[in-house]
Amino acid sequence: MVQTLSKPLTLEEFLKLPETKPASEYIDGKIIQKPMPQGQHSTIQGELVTTINAVVKSQRIARAFPELRCTFGGRSTVPDVSVFAWQRIPRDKNGKIANVFQAHPDWTIEILSPEQSQTKVTKNIRHCLKYGTKMGWLIDPGEETVLVYIPKQEMEMYDEPGDRLPVPSFASEYMLTVDDLFAWLLE
Repeated sequence: MVQTLSKPLTLEEFLKLPETKPASEYIDGKIIQKPMPQGQHSTIQGELVTTINAVVKSQRIARAFPELRCTFGGRSTVPDVSVFAWQRIPRDKNGKIANVFQAHPDWTIEILSPEQSQTKVTKNIRHCLKYGTKMGWLIDPGEETVLVYIPKQEMEMYDEPGDRLPVPSFASEYMLTVDDLFAWLLE
């Protein structure tokens, strides 16, 4: 849902608004509410956060976050999964993970919901890449396809069951095939 405003809000004004459920994003001066995650979306999101963190978090390489607001480059978006390299995780003065992330993720993962615009989601991934994100995934459960975006390269499509999905170099130990990913929906 796109919210039409009588006077456009600035990013700073948007960030002062109360959070919504599902989350709203600030893109090109517009407030756009994300669709409510459904079963397939939630299943894939939860499994990705768990399995990525099982590989990278204990070694303090990186950390995956679900539904984390990332504000940078004039936008404030909430990727389904944001992965930050360990040394880039914003911290407060006590060394705890900060509440506000004014930074791009190192790896952004979006899971397409049935009523969601693939174009809008792709634009969010491309925005991340423009500001330093190393890789973006767009997972389409309906088509059982993963589109992989890397800066300054053509998008690659993975839809064969045995296809091993590429990951950023910092997560090189994380291995997942298309079949593994979509098998989570059968559990």
